[in-house]
Amino acid sequence: MSDSTRDSDEIAAFYARGLERDRLAAGQGALELARTRLILERYLPSPPAVVADVGGGPGRYAIWLAERGYDVHLVDPIPLHIEQARADATARVEVTLASAEVGDARSLRLPDASADAVLLLGPLYHLPERADRLLALSEAGRVCRPGGVIIAAAISRFASTLDGMRGGYLEDPAFASVVARDLSDGRHRNPTRNPAYFTTAYFHRPEELAQECSAAGLTHEATLGVEGPAWLLSDLDARLADDRRLRALLAALDALEAESTLLGVSAHLLVVARR
Repeated sequence: MSDSTRDSDEIAAFYARGLERDRLAAGQGALELARTRLILERYLPSPPAVVADVGGGPGRYAIWLAERGYDVHLVDPIPLHIEQARADATARVEVTLASAEVGDARSLRLPDASADAVLLLGPLYHLPERADRLLALSEAGRVCRPGGVIIAAAISRFASTLDGMRGGYLEDPAFASVVARDLSDGRHRNPTRNPAYFTTAYFHRPEELAQECSAAGLTHEATLGVEGPAWLLSDLDARLADDRRLRALLAALDALEAESTLLGVSAHLLVVARR
């Protein structure tokens, strides 16, 4: 079995657990969701417009966008995610996804220049090889109309180190070994199979995203921190539950999102590019 096939099987098995459906419901995930939505609102064209949500998981963003009047095509490699997205869309009044199908970000079935915007809010996480990440970005550019926006998510090179400090995971020698590899070359591998330690992934340095966009023929516009340092707060849930405190937190993160000296502290990064 090739390394690529082994990686794909491991990633598929991780997501087949069904954990992704509720990941954005509370805590760090809820902050990620709120901030990502705010950034999408800023950069996406006004509805109605066509959005390809590639690697969109169980459809949390796809359904939200469809509710706002976008024509959304959801693509994800995990059959369970597509089933969940279809079921959730069906359960909502007047929400219809233009399409929802199993597919690979590196080889999309969507036509050339068929979308006003393309989201890659997951594929770059799970493509350890740079050539594959460039292929996914190039495919997004092919599908996107000239001048359209491409927004891709990445995990920070330092996320597991910071999470290990916050949660005490670094006291586990197995996790400490995983972190050492992350810091060395960005290749996150979890031989323990403990889902808390994630699955096979690539963790980006912030400056790599602009480089990869350029190499894929896209014009880099911005690299932004999603959660900034706020995901490390011990009272995050309490802040998210209080509208006044949440507004203050989001305003602070908005002010810090493009600060280059802080980008690596954010668990997730968003790169904004144009075709």
